[in-house]
Amino acid sequence: MSTSSPEAIKKLLENMQTDLRSLSMECKKKFPPVKEAAESGIVKIKTIAARNTEILAALKENSSEVVQPFLMGCGTKEPKITQLCLAAIQRLMSHEVVSEAAAGNIINMLWQLMENGLEELKLLQTVLVLLTTNTVVHDEVLSKAIVLCFRLHFTKDNITNNTAAATVRQVVTVVFERMVAEDDRFKGVAEVPPPTQGNTNRRSVSTLRPSAKDAYMLFQDLCQLVNADAPYWLVGMTEMTRTFGLELLESVLNDFPGVFLEHQEFSFLLKERVCPLIIKLFSPNIKFRQGASGPSPAPVEKPYFPICMRLLRVVSVLIKHFYSLLVTECEIFLSLLVKFLDGEKPQWLRAVAVESVHRLCVQPHLLRSFCQSYDMKQHSTKVFRDIVNALGSFIQSLFITLNTGNPAATTNTPGASGPGAQGSSQGGQGLGGVSSSLSPQAAFEYRGIWIPLVTVSVQGSAKATYLEMLDKVEPPSIPEGYAMSVAFGALLDLVRGITSMIERELAKEEAELAERRENQPDLEAQPAPGAHLVWEEMVGACWCGLLAALSLLLDASTDEAATESILKAELSLAWLCGRLGLVTPRDAFITAVCKASLPPHYALTVLCSSAGNLSNKAYSIQGHSVQIISPSSESHQQVVAVGQPLTVQPQGTVVLTAKNIQCMRTLLNLAHCHGAVLGSSWQLVLATLQHLVWILGLKPGAGGALRPGRAVEGPSTVLTTAVMTDLPVISNILSRLFESSQYLDDVSLHHLINALCSLSLEAMEMAYGTNKEPSLFAVAKLLETGLVNMDRIEILWRPLTGHLLEKVCQHPNARMREWGAEAVTALIKAGLAYKHDPPLSHNQRLQLLLLNPLKELSNVLHADIRHKQLDSVLQILQSQGDRLGPGWPLILGVIGAIRNDQGESLIRTAFQCLQLVVTDFLPTMPCTCLQIVVDVASSFGLQNQELNISLTSIGLLWNISDYFFQRGEAITQELEREEATLQKQAQERGEALNRPFHPAPPFDCLWLCLYARLGELCVDPRPAVRKSAGQTMFSTIAAHGTLLQQPTWHIVVWKVLFNLLDRVRNSSTSADKEKIESGGGNILIHHSRDTAEKQWAETWVLTLAGVARIFNTRRYLLQQLGDFFKAWEVLLDHIQSAALSKNNEVSLAALKSFQEILQIVTPSKDSDKPCDALAALGVLPVLIDPLSASGAGRPLVRSDSLVERLTRYNGAELQAPPPGEESALEDSVLWWSAWNTWYRTGTDSTRPPGAAAAVEKQAFIPSQPFLTALVQIFPALYQHIKGGFSMEDLRKLGVILHGAVSVPISSDASPFILPSYTEAVLTSLQEAVLTALDVLQKAICVGPENLQVMYPAIFEQLLLFVEFSCKPPQYGTMETKHVANAKYNQAEWVALNYVPFAERSLEAVVELYHKTACHKAVINEKVLQNIIKTLRMPLGLKYACPSESTWKLAVSSLLKVLFVGLPVARQHAPSGKFDTMWPELANAFEDFLFTKSTPPDNLSIQEFQKNEAIDVEVVQLISSEILPFANFIPKDFVGQIMAMLNKGSIHSQSSSFTEAELDVRMREDFSKVCFETLLQFSFSNRAPTPQEGYISRLALSVLLRRAQDVLQRYVEDERLSGRCPLPRQQVTEIIFVLKAISTLMDSLKKTQPENVDANTWAQVIALYPTLVECITCSSYEVSSALKEALGPFKDFMQPPVSRVQNGES
Repeated sequence: MSTSSPEAIKKLLENMQTDLRSLSMECKKKFPPVKEAAESGIVKIKTIAARNTEILAALKENSSEVVQPFLMGCGTKEPKITQLCLAAIQRLMSHEVVSEAAAGNIINMLWQLMENGLEELKLLQTVLVLLTTNTVVHDEVLSKAIVLCFRLHFTKDNITNNTAAATVRQVVTVVFERMVAEDDRFKGVAEVPPPTQGNTNRRSVSTLRPSAKDAYMLFQDLCQLVNADAPYWLVGMTEMTRTFGLELLESVLNDFPGVFLEHQEFSFLLKERVCPLIIKLFSPNIKFRQGASGPSPAPVEKPYFPICMRLLRVVSVLIKHFYSLLVTECEIFLSLLVKFLDGEKPQWLRAVAVESVHRLCVQPHLLRSFCQSYDMKQHSTKVFRDIVNALGSFIQSLFITLNTGNPAATTNTPGASGPGAQGSSQGGQGLGGVSSSLSPQAAFEYRGIWIPLVTVSVQGSAKATYLEMLDKVEPPSIPEGYAMSVAFGALLDLVRGITSMIERELAKEEAELAERRENQPDLEAQPAPGAHLVWEEMVGACWCGLLAALSLLLDASTDEAATESILKAELSLAWLCGRLGLVTPRDAFITAVCKASLPPHYALTVLCSSAGNLSNKAYSIQGHSVQIISPSSESHQQVVAVGQPLTVQPQGTVVLTAKNIQCMRTLLNLAHCHGAVLGSSWQLVLATLQHLVWILGLKPGAGGALRPGRAVEGPSTVLTTAVMTDLPVISNILSRLFESSQYLDDVSLHHLINALCSLSLEAMEMAYGTNKEPSLFAVAKLLETGLVNMDRIEILWRPLTGHLLEKVCQHPNARMREWGAEAVTALIKAGLAYKHDPPLSHNQRLQLLLLNPLKELSNVLHADIRHKQLDSVLQILQSQGDRLGPGWPLILGVIGAIRNDQGESLIRTAFQCLQLVVTDFLPTMPCTCLQIVVDVASSFGLQNQELNISLTSIGLLWNISDYFFQRGEAITQELEREEATLQKQAQERGEALNRPFHPAPPFDCLWLCLYARLGELCVDPRPAVRKSAGQTMFSTIAAHGTLLQQPTWHIVVWKVLFNLLDRVRNSSTSADKEKIESGGGNILIHHSRDTAEKQWAETWVLTLAGVARIFNTRRYLLQQLGDFFKAWEVLLDHIQSAALSKNNEVSLAALKSFQEILQIVTPSKDSDKPCDALAALGVLPVLIDPLSASGAGRPLVRSDSLVERLTRYNGAELQAPPPGEESALEDSVLWWSAWNTWYRTGTDSTRPPGAAAAVEKQAFIPSQPFLTALVQIFPALYQHIKGGFSMEDLRKLGVILHGAVSVPISSDASPFILPSYTEAVLTSLQEAVLTALDVLQKAICVGPENLQVMYPAIFEQLLLFVEFSCKPPQYGTMETKHVANAKYNQAEWVALNYVPFAERSLEAVVELYHKTACHKAVINEKVLQNIIKTLRMPLGLKYACPSESTWKLAVSSLLKVLFVGLPVARQHAPSGKFDTMWPELANAFEDFLFTKSTPPDNLSIQEFQKNEAIDVEVVQLISSEILPFANFIPKDFVGQIMAMLNKGSIHSQSSSFTEAELDVRMREDFSKVCFETLLQFSFSNRAPTPQEGYISRLALSVLLRRAQDVLQRYVEDERLSGRCPLPRQQVTEIIFVLKAISTLMDSLKKTQPENVDANTWAQVIALYPTLVECITCSSYEVSSALKEALGPFKDFMQPPVSRVQNGES
């Protein structure tokens, strides 16, 4: 309820009346005046209440009267009354109804009471109520009231003293509060200009308002009192203490700083009075040295704790609030403060000073001001630096000087804090875990000095302990570790304060800049440099001291939380330095953390060198260096890991403690959160991490993340369970650290990359020359960094991949290399897979940049790297293949970068890639890359590591060609577009367009490249590859050649096909003839392929066949090229050289190719198919050479005219040549060229070897199939050249045919070529020879007259062959064996069985002669004579012929020929052309009929009779065809014939019968025929010439005489022999004679009687008696013959009539 409400007023009035009544009651007896006053007071009150509406105001007006009774009551000095009065007065005061006058009266009354020592507490209460409830008390009254309180403070009563002290404090506060309120009231009112400062009156300051004046006077007097001077205003003070005065000063300064800052008068007081006072009071502390001994010049006052402590409090307040006013004074204070931290000062003083410093440390803005005011000014104390350094050296001194006052300091008080105890307590927990109940006390331990860490204040607030001990008079004892703890807190707060302040301001500044940039984007906003300078100065001033202190603390700390705080501080300082660009301090802090992370004394060059840079920054205090202190022994740290140090030389193990791990985490944290400011310090951080990772045995896994792995060598890494659970966390943080690199700016990122690269270089240095596991940290992290920065990969790609490629991938250590390659390939794959903006398809440059390192890997010689490379290519193809675009050349380059020294598996992997490309990606790549695909595929064909791959790659080339074929149009368009651009660029540069096969269109060039590559494969050293490539090439040309433009064919022919033929020919001719044992592994090689030469032969065969086929199938197209004739010649030359090669397979194949190209008729426009020349014979117009008028001889075509003619078709109008003579002539030129080739081939191949070669058995003998094929070509060829075929050509042909037939065969081939000897069959070669001659003679037959002169030559040739039947031809000087005697397994040459051939030739002769007997040429050239002459040999040999059939055939042929020829001969007898023939014929008959050879022993009678029948046929021919025309026949010849018949008729009468002739059978029929013929022509009806008659008569008489002799001898012998039979031959002879006689008788009968000579008759009759004599013979055969002989004699039984008539006897 408020004091002014009606109820309150009513109550007040009631209470007052009650109080007055009580007063009057009390004073009724003793003090009547008081009683009266009280009663009148009651009336007065009632009156006021009745008359006034504003009762309170009225009361206040009359307050002096109202209060009077109570004052009188107090004057009675009666306790009861006094108490009652004081209470009443207080009630009035509380209702604010006391006027100024009344208040003065009250104060005076209280003073009296005070002096009388009455109701002291009540007094204080009353004063307080009076001053706090209103502001009526001013000036002297106020001062009196204040003095009253002071006086009461110094009474004997403790309670009173304390109450008074509190009241004084309150009253002082009230005074100043009034002033503040007054200032507020007058705010905005114009100020009176201050008077001049020359006012010397200290007691009144006229310009101040009332309340201000009171406050001023009060504060001034407080200063006087503290300074032990008399007060100006507080009159009546009797005593005062400094401590109390200082406390009051402090509270005023602390509570009302505004007053001093706003009013100059007060500021003046501060400067003039307060500061000097404090400095004066500090003097004993400054001079005092603890433990200073010896006589001092003057007794030094000892520092007094209460004052000293209060002074420090005041200083703290002054610095905090009035620093800006008291810059110089503060410099002094701060310097003093720094001095108080000296080791020589008393412990308590240092403790209090540290607390004060701590108070400053939590005020970063203040610290900044110090820095600005002192450190940054010239010639000024570096106060801020000194404070920090003082703190540092203070901490250091605690470790160095022993606490003499504290024996506990030197011992490890809290029990077993050694590693054992800790291990047991922390073992079960994770790495930061601390067991709850057992955790040892937090402490610092350094070189045996153990200092516990006590909790002093909450972070960020400097809650002091000793600065608050206002009640202590004696210096307290400082517990151990207190000062250290405070200093530690101060350090941390200092760091935290500065960093957070600068951080805030930086953030603000950045925000402003950003805003300004938004508003004015083109403005290059620069931050204000001033602020930065201050920050840099602050950091520059404090970093050394902080580093020294923090490093020492970090080293000494045994408490995880403390360590964490220290690390946090170092971390934030490192960040701050980095942020401000202060490199040296940044590196120094980072180095400190790095060192702390590693085991003690761990040699790490990076850190040592950084530490070296710092040594010149060291400074020293009291002779102790405060640069980074070398670590002490770590005995008090828990060991959590034992591992290998990462060094070149193997060393022992090193241990990691929990603290090392903690530091490592900080390091990770630093790099993670503040990577952007690390710059070049990345080197330090990463080097350290690398070593830690190594010691902990983390190994890189996929993507570069590190995973716990086992150490590879040396004593295995030992990890406690504590650290094991932490490893995944650490490896996670490590990964996150590099992930966070994506938030770094470009410059920082480059720093990071450079640091990793140099780390990696170091690791590589270490890994040289050892097979130890290298440190892969750097490589793994380079990979990780690259992977997370894909969005800006361009800026780091070159340094990143450059390092990996040039250094890591080339490293001799396999593991290092492997990771280098892993990193490069993973980056490339990720780069390609990343969704770039713009996408790679639109950013060709980036794509090539990404793929380039893949290509560079090809230069690395190590196979494992290439494996990695190719594996990744495979993966890239599988994932990105369809999006590679311009990257294809690079990818293909990588696939194709194979070398033969790279091993099978590598090539296999590369090939897989190629297969994938060819099967899946040809359509997606630019057409310009197709040529590269071809090149790459062919390079796989050429590699010699893996045959199957070579063969498969040729298959791929076929697939590629198929693709070209199917997509021809699209490819052509794209290539032509590309070509146009290139052409344009080339023109701009003024160069010619340079590409292979240039003039050809680009699509054709693609084909040409394919053909060229296949061509290279066709001459590969491996036969299988050659074969496959050859087949593919020719198939491709055959299948897709139609796509090529005509001029391109020119290149195909000359550059591809002929070039290939040349190379194959050269390789074949120079191939090795050594036998190859096996084809690698266990493969057996067939004997036909067991030398390189034979294998090359196969290639030659294939190639030649392929080229020939192309010439055949594309003849029409090729003929339109200008130089077809030249090409034809070249091809023929190749065919010839192949045909003449010493390899049967090649030579035979060459002929097949020859046959193929000859089977072409003049091409018709619509047909490209070859026709069979022989089949077309009938259709072909006969090609007659218009130039050869005579008809004989060769067309004399000059090559120039041919060239002229050919060039006509090599123009724009590539059309079919006009029909008619031109094309015919052109063709004939080609055919004659072919004939020349055939002739040269035939001549060379059938020419017998020289004597020397034959002896050495080195001679090469062409094979039968070859010769057959050669001869078989002739008929086809002849069809095209017969128009100009001359005698000379025929002669040449004959030589070749003869040569070919003469060639022997090898004994091991004979079973396949020859039938068994008994079968008379022609070989195919012989067949062919005969066919050739047959074709020729048929052509002559239908040909013009002028051809028929060739008949005799053909006869001559055939007759030569006929002779072979008896006289096989010789092949040079070679020895040949008869086939029956050859041994198959020896290399002997076997002569063929020529009999069937000769017989067939003979048949041909007969047949031909039948047709041509009447031809002029045949007659003129004495063909018949030659035939007879030739037949003489077999006829003469007869049984001596190699084959029986020969002479039989010879006879029958002779007969057939003579049947036709004799009439012709007779007809032309007069011309004398046959004169020489007759003797030949006579000799032939003679030789045959009376052969010198004996029949074989085993001849059967039937056979003999058959043979005899043949003889008889000959005689019959003589009798029918020769003798009847004797008048047309030369006489000598007839004589010879008669002699022969005579001889035949008496042939059996051999004069002597020797043993040899025992078995000769009589040719009875023959003799009989001869005899008959003889007789027939002897007694012929025609008028015989004398010569003939003479022959006949002579013959008869000889015959008869012999018959007579034989008969007589027989009769005698028969008689003599008695029972014994006569010899067989004698019996045979007698039988023959008897038969001859009977024949003679028959002949005589048939002959005209007048033709028979009388003498003959006489001789015949004379035989009769002898015949009769023989009748007695015993032989049956003789008897029957005798019957036949005697029978005819009956015709002689009647004597001739003429005799009787003539009467003669």
